[in-house]
Amino acid sequence: MLENIHVSLTTPALLFPAISLLLLAYTNRFFSLAALIRNLSSSGKPIESKQLKNLRQRISIIRRMQESGVMSFALCVLCMIFIYIGFNKVGSFIFGCSLLLLLYSLLLSVIEIRISVVALNYHLEEMDQ
Repeated sequence: MLENIHVSLTTPALLFPAISLLLLAYTNRFFSLAALIRNLSSSGKPIESKQLKNLRQRISIIRRMQESGVMSFALCVLCMIFIYIGFNKVGSFIFGCSLLLLLYSLLLSVIEIRISVVALNYHLEEMDQ
């Protein structure tokens, strides 16, 4: 299967800007969530267990998003190294692994967005009452 696949040095290099922007977006999500948690803890108001569970879940997902994004980036670099030294089959395999990690990261991002929408809907329900 890998015999017919040829990945040039420019192919993984095309992912560099995309992964970098993705990691920046994930970091912004993390900082926003951290600021929200700090504001909640300093407000002195009791925090409901549903909120805490939601926040913990989102932190965990964002951490996994960042980890898989960074690993995807690292494998992209490793892929380029293997292609550069002439190990195209190994480089192609590593590039495939990089793409799978990137896909996993994106799926986690969708899950985190859905969880944050649940939290926002919860706040909107509170405002209605």
